[in-house]
Amino acid sequence: MSPGSAAVGDGHAVAFEAGPGDEQRTAAIDPDRAAVEDARAGDGGAFEALVLRYQARIVNYASAIVHDAGAAEDVAQETFVRAWRGLGRFRGESAFKTWLYRIATNVARTHLDRRGRQARIGDRSLDDETEPLQAGDVPSPAPDAETSLVRREAIDRALAELPDELRAALVLRDVEGLDYKEIAGVTGAPIGTVESRIFRARRRLRTLLRPLVTA
Repeated sequence: MSPGSAAVGDGHAVAFEAGPGDEQRTAAIDPDRAAVEDARAGDGGAFEALVLRYQARIVNYASAIVHDAGAAEDVAQETFVRAWRGLGRFRGESAFKTWLYRIATNVARTHLDRRGRQARIGDRSLDDETEPLQAGDVPSPAPDAETSLVRREAIDRALAELPDELRAALVLRDVEGLDYKEIAGVTGAPIGTVESRIFRARRRLRTLLRPLVTA
């Protein structure tokens, strides 16, 4: 995907306001800072590098949320278009990655709304299943390609059964590897709510996968 032709619009050059030493501190926090600055100055190539860095991750994240490969590609494309157009408003208060996932989450939610799906939040109590669920948690008698495919499809179907907020929090944590603070920044929810959603999502996912485990 090339933002150069579709989204490179007004070419405004907007500089970061930084005091002495701020640039080094921010760069240490956000490894994308230099590329973002160049992109903000109108460098399409710098933004293309950011797209290449995050494209697969955003597509995978979107796919887990909307549960539709074609729609996930559309969500990812719209995410990067919005990111390019919104760079002038990005002040670096969060990492670029966090900001990008926040856009992707909003785009995915819009897509789900268009499909008529209402966001639901589970009200079950928390449990002590706090460890990330891995594909290996579903045992198989033989590690062949067919078994791996069945396992992957079972996990995908189980993820699709989760309420949207729980699924987003779980994927951001256990698949994308964001920490709780980053997920709070992406979703706009307090850290305590993020923790609650992840705990419940893991519990419910294990419940949904239990028939495969017992089989």
